[in-house]
Amino acid sequence: MSSLPTTADLLATIVAATRRALDVRLCREPQAVLEKRAAIRRRPMRSFLAAVRAQGVNVIAECKRRSPSRGVLRADYNPAAIAAGYERAGAAAVSVLTEPTFFDGALADLEAVAAAIEIPVLRKDFVISPYQLLEARAAGADAVLLIVAALERDSLRALMSQAADLDLEHLVEVHDEAELERALDAGARVVGVNNRNLRTLDVDLQASERLIGRIPVDVVAISESGLRNPDDVQRLRQLGYRAFLVGEQLMTSDDPGRELQRLLDSCRGTSGRNASMGREQ
Repeated sequence: MSSLPTTADLLATIVAATRRALDVRLCREPQAVLEKRAAIRRRPMRSFLAAVRAQGVNVIAECKRRSPSRGVLRADYNPAAIAAGYERAGAAAVSVLTEPTFFDGALADLEAVAAAIEIPVLRKDFVISPYQLLEARAAGADAVLLIVAALERDSLRALMSQAADLDLEHLVEVHDEAELERALDAGARVVGVNNRNLRTLDVDLQASERLIGRIPVDVVAISESGLRNPDDVQRLRQLGYRAFLVGEQLMTSDDPGRELQRLLDSCRGTSGRNASMGREQ
């Protein structure tokens, strides 16, 4: 586990740690060996894209033990049990943090979740290498997060293509207008607007409000982070967001599955009125 760095650019620190960890894993399991393991996938693929663009209130519920800003979120962390609770509550998909140094994540968490539920599973990590795509595939993920801020333009395109070759879908994450332009230029079909600045950890829902008008109607828009209550979800849904990634609000509750159920029940109380609003087609 690592403490929060003093530098303002947390993202650069995490990416550097990711590169070091990748070197270690490559020595432990060469890519050729991992490729063989990834090819033997026992879990059927499930469409993340179909799940997040369905009609209704679509929540990607997150399994995350720790965050750099708040420390340990859940000491009794059992990602498989938490994910099963999310599925029972009606989550569209489950996101699993696998970054080890700052989030206490592990690929074993992803594998346990994928074996425990039937809905799509997203590997959430700082993906910078095709090796991590193979890891995701081998662990049972259906989709991977690709963070524009962590990738050069050509790397983003290459990872999107390589993910598709592995039958992995992708959620391309952006934070501002320039990153959104790069994501769309690369051909992203699912774009997540992260309301948390990964360099400073500041959270501002205005990021989602500001960028939605620049996201084409045929691209699925997802709002991530900082969603605290049904009003936040309903307001952003009316603006055109099709899905919402919720993590800390669930992980810090006594019962994450029950908290998700409360959120969905509250949102669905007005979902019929809002179904024809915003950018949905």
